Amino acid sequence: MGTKAIMIQGTGSNVGKSMLVAGLARALCRRGLSVAPFKSQNMSNNAAVTSDGGEIGRAQALQARAAGLPPHTDMNPVLLKPETDTGAQVIVQGKRRGTRAAGSFMRDKTGLLEAALESFHRLAAQHDIVLIEGAGSPAETNLRKGDIANMGFAEAAGVPVVLVGDIHRGGVIAQIVGTHTVLDAGDRARIKGFAVNRFRGDLSLFDGGRDDISRWTDWPSLGVVPWFWDAWKLPAEDMMDIASHAGGGCKIVVPQLERMANFDDLDPLAAEPDVTIEIVPPGRALPGDADLVLIPGSKSTIGDLAYLRAQGWDIDILAHHRRGGHVLGLCGGYQMLGKTIDDPDGVDGSPGTVEGLGLLDVHTVMAGDKRVTLSDAQTRDGALPVSGYEIHMGRTTGPDCARAWLTVQGRDEGAASTDGRVRGSYLHGLFTSDAFRAHFLSALDHCSSIGYDAGVEDTLDALAAHLEEYMNVDLLLELADPIPGLTR
Repeated sequence: MGTKAIMIQGTGSNVGKSMLVAGLARALCRRGLSVAPFKSQNMSNNAAVTSDGGEIGRAQALQARAAGLPPHTDMNPVLLKPETDTGAQVIVQGKRRGTRAAGSFMRDKTGLLEAALESFHRLAAQHDIVLIEGAGSPAETNLRKGDIANMGFAEAAGVPVVLVGDIHRGGVIAQIVGTHTVLDAGDRARIKGFAVNRFRGDLSLFDGGRDDISRWTDWPSLGVVPWFWDAWKLPAEDMMDIASHAGGGCKIVVPQLERMANFDDLDPLAAEPDVTIEIVPPGRALPGDADLVLIPGSKSTIGDLAYLRAQGWDIDILAHHRRGGHVLGLCGGYQMLGKTIDDPDGVDGSPGTVEGLGLLDVHTVMAGDKRVTLSDAQTRDGALPVSGYEIHMGRTTGPDCARAWLTVQGRDEGAASTDGRVRGSYLHGLFTSDAFRAHFLSALDHCSSIGYDAGVEDTLDALAAHLEEYMNVDLLLELADPIPGLTR
């Protein structure tokens, strides 16, 4: 039997492609199919660590979860992690290949399509259907040459496409019909249908618009999908997707760093009814009534430390601490809390040493190999198990490391100040542990009242049911084609 595949492309970025693929993956699994998600090229600093020791976009990790699979590097073979406005770290099949300027990357993608196809076919050989997510939009015709993210990959892999537009941002008829207009004939022929996402209100009001799109494009509609209101309960893919979340009396304040990375640490906290997460954008002071200031991970620790100081947030954090407030730094945020960060080889920017915030008596050296690993941990007293992951450069040492508050596979992890109100750790994902999260919030005099993982599973099931109701999933399966040259 041949494995089928279909590609979900969008009329632009952030039209809901990732969410649709996750929901469809869960829906098809519930129909008894073996499903794999795939995205040939992604750009995100919110990476997930895979069981084979690599990195992929967190959206593909969520899609893997929806499909009942462990995340694997083949699900996202090319990952770009922005380090500056014009350059990004290039991860190929989970491993760092180097840092490239945007212009250089666009001119030379040698071997990337081959790697993407290799991963795609290896993945497809194990499953009934592969749901492929595009990136950005195929209407960006200036990027078509050498493309591996949208029509370039669809052509190379021989897969059909469904085009998704976002009615919430307005102009969805022009989005879809305009994409039809600018594509060349070969790419246009690959699109077999369209869907409209994020509708609010009476669906019947768009019947005429849906029919007009079909008339102008000759594409069938797979449905008009209403807004899925519980989407916030699922991990955010991109920094642009994170937002403050009003909850209860426990106020956790997060400075929005320019190169914020692996901010999925916020998701379990935001899901707590007793917790309010306030993401503070640049140009605003950190509020003075926080229970906790959480400094998240960063793709460029030294650069983001300078950015933090430029906003005056260093003054706010020190004032918060003087008032008796708690501070937690994770990964890059942990490094910022120390006395110095030394980068002798310039792996994080220009070589040199910078002063940290000085709230922890530790020193970081940006040297050694990048550590990328899933980790089972426990609190130092051994009472509470924690599962998470590490993804960082640098090693941190100093007197406050003697007050490590976690043990990771037999070694001490993290540091704490003498008063216990400032803590840092390299371990991401620790708040997904319900028992640990409850213990942490109790130290802030607040309570936990949810099971986070169970909530994510329930939300994925609800999303699948939502798409079964409003999308023609049967037609989607009919439009999916067997992958050329692949049999199982």
